[in-house]
Amino acid sequence: MKLLLVEDDAKLAAAVRRGLEAEGFTVEVAADGDEGLWRATEGTYDLVLLDIMLPGRNGYRICADLRAAGDWTPILMLTAKDGDLDEAEALDTGADDFISKPFSFAVLVARVRALLRRSADRAVAPAAVGDLRIDPARRRAWRGDSELALTAREFDVLALLVRRAGQVLSKAEILDAVWDSDFEGDPNVIEVYVRRLRRKVDEPFGRRSIETVRGAGYRMVGDAP
Repeated sequence: MKLLLVEDDAKLAAAVRRGLEAEGFTVEVAADGDEGLWRATEGTYDLVLLDIMLPGRNGYRICADLRAAGDWTPILMLTAKDGDLDEAEALDTGADDFISKPFSFAVLVARVRALLRRSADRAVAPAAVGDLRIDPARRRAWRGDSELALTAREFDVLALLVRRAGQVLSKAEILDAVWDSDFEGDPNVIEVYVRRLRRKVDEPFGRRSIETVRGAGYRMVGDAP
């Protein structure tokens, strides 16, 4: 597996690179935002580890630029920042996961492996709710004839809602099914993903298929055109 690490702290970058290579990964390093975007655009990577505070183009901009260009490589953001607003901004720009410095290297590796597992093809049958269709094996989704541009994590949340259509899923159930057991962030991160999915899956098509069940969670319904 080939990873791109975009990190301007040379000592941290060298330590993370050595550790990941010891785990069997191939790691390339970019020391600033402009080089990071160039490498991510020109190369092929299985996952990008992206610091937020970088010289030149920051991590938010790199992530947003990659997503705008149709690049849905899984992105794990590394940052010294902390707080709900920072995490929400990272996710809103298209990142798949978020970990704050200082972090445990074991947790970092676990997060990397989890994102890689989720982005790999899975032999699961396609499913549909109305004209919303998902193909888990190819990790693609459509509303009618329009293919949806989703991040790896967005796809996982949507696939769970589609597979369990009609059922009310709590935030805790979604976290357990889509995130790892070591997730220590704010469970309200689910609200961020639901908001992003609504903007991509429902609003452009005049639908309301992802329902909020007050005090209980979320439910996928077959919202006809």
